[in-house]
Amino acid sequence: MKRFFKNKLLVRIICFILAVGVLVALFAVIANAYIVSFAKEYILEKDELSSYTVDCVMVLGAGLWDNKPSPMLAERLDFGLEAFQNCNTERMLMTGDHGRTEYDEVNAMKDYLAERGVERDKIFLDHAGFSTYESMYRARDVFEVESLVIVTQTYHLYRAVYDARKLGLEAYGYRAERLEYPALNYMREPVARIKDFIWCIFKPKPTYLGEAIPISGSAALTDDKTQI
Repeated sequence: MKRFFKNKLLVRIICFILAVGVLVALFAVIANAYIVSFAKEYILEKDELSSYTVDCVMVLGAGLWDNKPSPMLAERLDFGLEAFQNCNTERMLMTGDHGRTEYDEVNAMKDYLAERGVERDKIFLDHAGFSTYESMYRARDVFEVESLVIVTQTYHLYRAVYDARKLGLEAYGYRAERLEYPALNYMREPVARIKDFIWCIFKPKPTYLGEAIPISGSAALTDDKTQI
C-alpha cells in the first residue's frame, strides 16, 4: 500500500512538472510572437524615412574588436548614418557599454561616424546603455527623447522597438542588414525577448539614471569619457 501511494505521488509530481513546463513554453512562444507582431508595423524601409521627423537616430552598441567597432556594430553604424541622412532629424544617439575605463563602445561609435562626415556636436553618447531596455529607458528619462528611429539587425530590432514603445516613446525601426551572423545570435534573442516582455510590465529602473541631458542641446555635454 505504501508503495502504491509513493508511486501515485511520484506520478502527480511528474505531471505537475510537465504542466509547468508546457505553460512556460507556451508563455515563451506567445511573448515572442507578440513582440514581433507588435513591432513589425513600425519598421521602416529606406524610402519611408524621409516622411518621418524624429528627435534622433539611435544606434545600439554591439561590441568592439581592438577598440574599434566590431563588424556587427560597424554595420549598425553604416545603416544608422543612412537613416540619419534620410529622415528628418539633427541628432544621433550612440548607446552602449562604457562601464569600464578600458572598454568604451560609445566613443568608438562616435569616432566612426565623425570619420564619415557627421558633426561631432550632433552625436550624443549614452555611456550606460548596458541593455536594450536600459537604453530606451535612459533615452526617455536622461536624454528626454520623445521620438526616434532605432537601428540594429532585424532579429534584435523587434525587441528594441517594442521596449521603446512600451516605455512611451514614438519609436520606429530601421534594419541593418548586410552580413550573415552565427546562429547563436538568433538563438539567444527569444530568451531576451521574454526578459524584456516582463521588464516592460514592471518597468524597473536602469542601472544608472542621473541628470537630464536633453537631446535638443549640445552633444558635447556627453563627451566625458568617464561619464556614466
